[in-house]
Amino acid sequence: MTTLAEFDSLVAPGGLGRRAFSRAALGVGFAAAAAPVCAQTAIKTDRSGLVAGEVTIDVGGFKMPVYRAVQAGRTNAPVVLVVSEIFGVHEYIADVAARFARAGYFAIAPELFARQGDPSSYGEMAKLIAEVVNKTPDAEVMKDLDACTAWARTQGADTGKLAVTGFCWGGRVTWLYAAHNPGVKAGVAWYGRLNSPAPTPLQPRHPIDVVGELKAPVLGLYGEADTGIPLTAVDAMKKSLAGGSPAARKSEFVLYREAPHAFHADYRPSFRKEAAEDGWKRCLEWFRTHGVA
Repeated sequence: MTTLAEFDSLVAPGGLGRRAFSRAALGVGFAAAAAPVCAQTAIKTDRSGLVAGEVTIDVGGFKMPVYRAVQAGRTNAPVVLVVSEIFGVHEYIADVAARFARAGYFAIAPELFARQGDPSSYGEMAKLIAEVVNKTPDAEVMKDLDACTAWARTQGADTGKLAVTGFCWGGRVTWLYAAHNPGVKAGVAWYGRLNSPAPTPLQPRHPIDVVGELKAPVLGLYGEADTGIPLTAVDAMKKSLAGGSPAARKSEFVLYREAPHAFHADYRPSFRKEAAEDGWKRCLEWFRTHGVA
């Protein structure tokens, strides 16, 4: 693994620097706060034939690290933005991007917490949320995702076929981005928070607040045993969608019986193979149905 000193020398010409992002590389290891990690080996996607790894994208002078994956030589590939959990772009998220690349997509997983800190350095989830996640403005996230889309266009990808998907924190962002960017064709939100009793200046609205603005239909994949997102919240979102924009009315939910939060995270004890595999198939089909593939 690249040492921190070696990493600084590698990224110095791009201006990334140690403060902006201290981890040796995107897609390496698992965040400390995600422990305990499953004893069983996480899924490993074969990267042969893929162009996969870290690049940086300029966002108003800030060099944002992203993990991108696409089939070598593939042009005009549809684009999928992969939005991470609160743990950032570690090995699991990078592998998800590679899975999308294998399916024919130009996958981009941005490190959206890079300005606030390195999620992998936190051993306490409460501190990670307080010091990094809650200090990441939604408006900044939308701008960063827009920059990823613009960059993909310069790489020969087909941004006329644009999708967004995300997990946990990224699931919430998926709903918001589908309301923000009129270029999005479809979204798939994996167990993302739908509402909040306490909006903040940096996170003023939540998915249930933007149903009237949804520009692309979203498929919500949620677990019935998710203690953090009760079924009452899902039911409230369904009712709101029914009275929302045309895209909102096309949105759907799939609820997995006995599946907990993070049932797709194959590196965590919450992983549920059957629900994860079914959700993945539904995700790809949702994109195809709505003109992304």
